[in-house]
Amino acid sequence: MSFSSEVKEELAKHISPARHCRIAELAAIMNFCGQYGRDEKGAFTIGFQTENEAVVRKGFTLLRKTFNIDTDTTLEEQKMREVFQKLGNPEEPASPLLMKNACCQRAFLRGAFLSIGSMSDPAKGYHLEFACSDEGKAKQLQGLIKGFGIESKIILRKKYHVVYLKEGAGIVDLLNVCEAPVSLMNLENLRILKEMRNSVNRRVNCETANIAKTVNAAARQVEDIKYLQIYYGLQNLPAALREMAEVRMDHPDVPLKELGEYFNPPIGKSGVNHRLRKLSEIAEKVRSCHPAAKDSVE
Repeated sequence: MSFSSEVKEELAKHISPARHCRIAELAAIMNFCGQYGRDEKGAFTIGFQTENEAVVRKGFTLLRKTFNIDTDTTLEEQKMREVFQKLGNPEEPASPLLMKNACCQRAFLRGAFLSIGSMSDPAKGYHLEFACSDEGKAKQLQGLIKGFGIESKIILRKKYHVVYLKEGAGIVDLLNVCEAPVSLMNLENLRILKEMRNSVNRRVNCETANIAKTVNAAARQVEDIKYLQIYYGLQNLPAALREMAEVRMDHPDVPLKELGEYFNPPIGKSGVNHRLRKLSEIAEKVRSCHPAAKDSVE
């Protein structure tokens, strides 16, 4: 089962104890995938045009609990009018009167996601969307989502106006608004694992870069010392720099901090770095005096 299906299964099991919230959620389901009609005998009917069994199951459960309508009974005209009056015309955006309270807004968004929502596998990426057939309905959804402090965008995709979120934090917040705590925790766990992997990868890349930088710097230092040995003479260097040159030549791959421990008494990393920098400066001066010999040291 996909993550999106798991979310819908969880939402389908959530039945609000408040009638006004059940009406708001049912209004959303009817607004996005419901239909009114008549059967062959002329009896009034209510149905749901969807391939998702969870949506159909939730829709009829809400009809039974809210309007005392069973799936195997014929609707009288008076009952149909009552339902239509409460839920509104599915061809138009839902009445704002159905969503005066925050709890009803949550219920409406829950019904909307059940009906037309989908979500990508969070292990691969973050993307949640509502595919609306009507621009007015899309803007109404966007406004409801924004009312909870969550930003979403609308894009036209073929004949649908798609309200979408691509930020993990926003999707977590929306799942919380729709009251899907299990899915929310599963998503958070996946987010934490992904962030940990990314953090480890960044650290490994950083350490690899630092190692490469250290190795390259050490190679340049050894090259400078070899150059000085041939074209200047290490014996002509000040005692401290001569000792530094000899220690670096004996330990070409050692980091600066460890290199300082070979001195008696030991010197710090900054001291080692200072002496090596002075050796490089002298080597550059010597090279400027012997340009033909610049590349002769291997």
